[in-house]
Amino acid sequence: MIKTDVLGSWIAHAESGEGPAVVFLHGNPTSSYLWRDVLPHVGGVRCLVPDLIGVGESGKPAIEYRFDEQARYLAAWLDAVVPGEVVLVGHDWGGALAQDWAARGGSARLRGLALIETFLRPVPSAELDPRAVEMFRAVREPGVGEQMILQDNVLIDRNFRRLVPGMSEEDLDVYRAAYPEPEARRAILAWAREFPLDGEPARVAARIDAYGRWMRDSGDVPKLLMTVSPATGLGSPEAVAWARDNVSALRIEDVGESGHQAPEQVPAAIGRAVARWLEGLR
Repeated sequence: MIKTDVLGSWIAHAESGEGPAVVFLHGNPTSSYLWRDVLPHVGGVRCLVPDLIGVGESGKPAIEYRFDEQARYLAAWLDAVVPGEVVLVGHDWGGALAQDWAARGGSARLRGLALIETFLRPVPSAELDPRAVEMFRAVREPGVGEQMILQDNVLIDRNFRRLVPGMSEEDLDVYRAAYPEPEARRAILAWAREFPLDGEPARVAARIDAYGRWMRDSGDVPKLLMTVSPATGLGSPEAVAWARDNVSALRIEDVGESGHQAPEQVPAAIGRAVARWLEGLR
């Protein structure tokens, strides 16, 4: 991993290939490891895959790891490592950070934006599995969230097993290693508490609403939305319908049967979809 100094800490990334820069951004509770089986299907470009701040081999500064802080560190890293044109590919919070970066001044450098299972707008609880709603409400409770995430590591040890049936212990161990002890899981807890459920936290919902307006008005930036089936949660039919009506220059492509952690379940289909879409940008 290559380490780049940013804002008094560092962000680590791996890279491969040559050509136009394409940055793959992970979400919660994953790491750059998420993209390992996607990248072999994306050729002819320079692929860069960072661990977000607070994750894996990146630094773990004494910050709260809220959305605005994650966005600040990512923007500083992009300025340092990819100062020119870039394509962003984002899953989960990685997709939200990509949209936010574009809306807050990055669009002049953005050649394209590819998203899967991410936040296109604040999430109504009616579109989520009731178990997810219960969990995200519980983690906001002082003390309860700390026990669930910092001590019990439920997002990896429990949720991954449920969302990715048959996932190997070896792969789970790699994700565990990105957050090896309770204090290293502060970023996971912060992300879980930032989840924009029914418009709360309001400051996060406002950032998402703002980049949603950019997604509508940026007809000069090609966008790819990859969907899975059966569609639930962040990729619900309602969310996809919203995107069709509100996102400009949009291409929608289904990548097959999967759940939220699609890069773990259908990596080849995602890689091929991104590769086909990139061909149209050249």
